[in-house]
Amino acid sequence: MDTKHLEVQAYYGKELASTDDLKTNACCTIQAPPKHILEIINQIHEEVIAKYYGCGLTIPYELEGLRVLDLGSGSGRDCFIASKLVGQKGAVIGVDMTEEQLAVANKHIDYHKEKFAYKYANVQFVKGNIDALDELNFEDESFDLIISNCVINLALNKQKVLADAYRLLKPGGELYFSDVYSDRRISSALQKDPVLWGECLSGALYWNDFLKFAKNAGFTDPRSVENQAILIENEDIKEKVGDLKFFSVTYRLFKLEGLENDCEDYGQAVRYKGSIKGKPASFDLDDHHNFPTGKMMTVCGNTYKMLHDTRFAKHFEFFGSWDTHYGIFEGCGGNMPFDDAEGTEGAACC
Repeated sequence: MDTKHLEVQAYYGKELASTDDLKTNACCTIQAPPKHILEIINQIHEEVIAKYYGCGLTIPYELEGLRVLDLGSGSGRDCFIASKLVGQKGAVIGVDMTEEQLAVANKHIDYHKEKFAYKYANVQFVKGNIDALDELNFEDESFDLIISNCVINLALNKQKVLADAYRLLKPGGELYFSDVYSDRRISSALQKDPVLWGECLSGALYWNDFLKFAKNAGFTDPRSVENQAILIENEDIKEKVGDLKFFSVTYRLFKLEGLENDCEDYGQAVRYKGSIKGKPASFDLDDHHNFPTGKMMTVCGNTYKMLHDTRFAKHFEFFGSWDTHYGIFEGCGGNMPFDDAEGTEGAACC
């Protein structure tokens, strides 16, 4: 195993006993979970919660019956949340390489089965390195959804992780994950710092490199769902990173044929029915597409496909065709896909 992987195992298996041992808030979820997720979190075993090191909310809507893979599942918190949401007809598999984290997750499988009143457990945990997903016995196109929470930054070959995720997804499936990004490329010297790497900082991708990697893997139109500037309060670490800025960002990447590099206008529109559980008033596809219930909304061709060719199709009415192209679709662009802010005043950790 690579030295960097061994350092990560040691950091999350031995150095960190709980979230209180983290030296920054990079590996902490700042945003408050929605009500239905919070209700499930309140049912999760306290030991699982104590060893949670995620940086975002990686549980999208409309999960019932799905087959889900969690890359870097840690103590299993997100897997157990997904386990509740997919129901007995769904399944969740968590992959992690740290023995101590896997031991916590496996210890509490039966606890959550009983907590959710299931006849059988629908979650399992597999030891594995997300840099080597091709070495695990997962069939191609066998998952509806892949999630990951502040772990891909720890991978050495991030391009391969994204390519493997694309391969494992079913057509119309999605990779929905939170991670840490930087506003510029991080020096090799900082990448060699084991604490900075373990704290999810020096392994962070420059956001523009991530977009290239995602598109190279087949995810043509990455969509930012929510973002938050990371405020580093540890003075020693702040001095090390200097002017680097970091962001916690949640992305959704769909495996869809025919997505275009730019948002193109075909005169199409959609109308949300208000039928997604937990979203009766409106539905957010990403951070710049909000669909109020009953309102006709014009959309670009890519957004049309993200709704029409995925599990969300039954919740929308669709209007228009592909017969006429009207040029570029205004309103979907932007430069850096998240807010360039100094940090969040009063941001809470985990």
